[in-house]
Amino acid sequence: MARGEGAEPYAATLLSVKPITLNKDIKRPKPNVRRNRLSVCSKICYAIGGAPYQITGSALGFFLQIYLLDVAQLDPFYASVILFVGRAWDAITDPTVGFLVSRSRWTRVGHMMPWILFSTPFAVLTYFLIWYVPPFEQGKVMWYLIFYCLFQSMQTCFHVPYSALTMFISNDQKERDSATAYRMMVEVLGTVLGTAIQGQIVGGTSDCLNEPGVSDSRNISTINASSVALEDTKHAYLIASGVISIIYILCATVLFLGVKEQKESGRKNSDPLTFLQGLWLVMSHGPYIKLVIGFLFTSLAFMLLEGNFALFITYSLGHRKHFQNILLVIMLSGTLTTPFWQWFLSRFGKKTAVYFGITWAVPFMILIVCIESNLIISYLVAVAAGVSVAAAFLLPWSMLPDAVDDFKVKNPDIHGHEALFYSFYVFFIKFASGISLGISTLSMKFAGYVTGNCTQPKTVSFTLNVLVSPVPVCLIAVGLLILKTYPIDEERRQGNQKLLQQILDSETDSDSETSALGSSV
Repeated sequence: MARGEGAEPYAATLLSVKPITLNKDIKRPKPNVRRNRLSVCSKICYAIGGAPYQITGSALGFFLQIYLLDVAQLDPFYASVILFVGRAWDAITDPTVGFLVSRSRWTRVGHMMPWILFSTPFAVLTYFLIWYVPPFEQGKVMWYLIFYCLFQSMQTCFHVPYSALTMFISNDQKERDSATAYRMMVEVLGTVLGTAIQGQIVGGTSDCLNEPGVSDSRNISTINASSVALEDTKHAYLIASGVISIIYILCATVLFLGVKEQKESGRKNSDPLTFLQGLWLVMSHGPYIKLVIGFLFTSLAFMLLEGNFALFITYSLGHRKHFQNILLVIMLSGTLTTPFWQWFLSRFGKKTAVYFGITWAVPFMILIVCIESNLIISYLVAVAAGVSVAAAFLLPWSMLPDAVDDFKVKNPDIHGHEALFYSFYVFFIKFASGISLGISTLSMKFAGYVTGNCTQPKTVSFTLNVLVSPVPVCLIAVGLLILKTYPIDEERRQGNQKLLQQILDSETDSDSETSALGSSV
């Protein structure tokens, strides 16, 4: 879209729906608009609320697959079923919770906060039980399936309202973008924290004792040592989950105490929608669909990389004792480069940041599987890959509010359904990632993965190479081609902001006049 195109058609659409005069006579924002400015403390408290989702997500994303295979010692087929059903269930709960949130009433603590507050203790309990190996074999699969699904449900009740909270902390897009940058910084830091806690606690017990070639005279002692090591690893996973659970509670408390929702003045929610009406409302907005589908493919690439990277480092590269450190380097690199991407998107625009940020990882995805395994090169590739991880975290959540604002410009009489847009976005991402992770884990079975072994067949190494390089690269290419058609550029985004401010000022003036007339009568 050329510069100067985009804002004018929507101005005409807006005028046809609501009689607003777009000329010099329109009143400028009043000084009291400054109350929408957020303090640094509020932004930090809001950002901290995003940490639990990323801490638990990184721990589950990087370690659940290898935990189910090597610690719980489940067959790869059952592990793939747990991962797929859990992600699919998680995906289904997102639009359901979004629908329920959009119909819930405003309370004295806000619209979104009650959901966040009451879901926290149940999320913490179910998360802890995921990392507990039950003392029975029959029903072990159902144990993990039930608690994984329950945790995903409780996490959804936390994260969907938290994501929609972006629209309720300020009416100023710049303030929302700034708060989103704080949030992305903390969330990437959360992935570092989750990876560090889980990796460093569990990594100390990851030595492999059942190497092939052990003599018969040492067989019994080796088996006993392996059994002790396995028990130590189980305890390490429990300790790590306990630490993460405590952090989860602390972050939720800071969010609740430090952030105040702002109810939109002069605007009431439109009539409640049925689920199908809400689905149609979201699916009928073209820019939103293009944004979601584009990031669906790019997010799948990074999720596929995340889900298989621990196995790839361990069995393809042979860095068993260093895998947790390599993962930590990726997350640290992402954390340190998040401010750079926030500056970059502010300076050059969000679409340009998408192209540069996401494609940065492609050469390194190819390099890591083309060269002979080398520890130093693996760390260098981890640093470079973290740069793209930061962009992949920041950009979707920075661009979603723009799509929601564009919807508001086109539909000025429809209010209070922001949670639907966020929940359906998360739905598509999680459902697709569940399919990809389930298929990738199932492919381990077909490749001949042997549960509990320190070495795997060459077919497993080849399969892991495919899952962390060619497949993600193709997904990124498709996603970027779709995002090229995304119509909201900087010109249109700024035009939408001006129109929304005029709508807000017009409604505020109308409410003031009504109040004045009521007082005079």
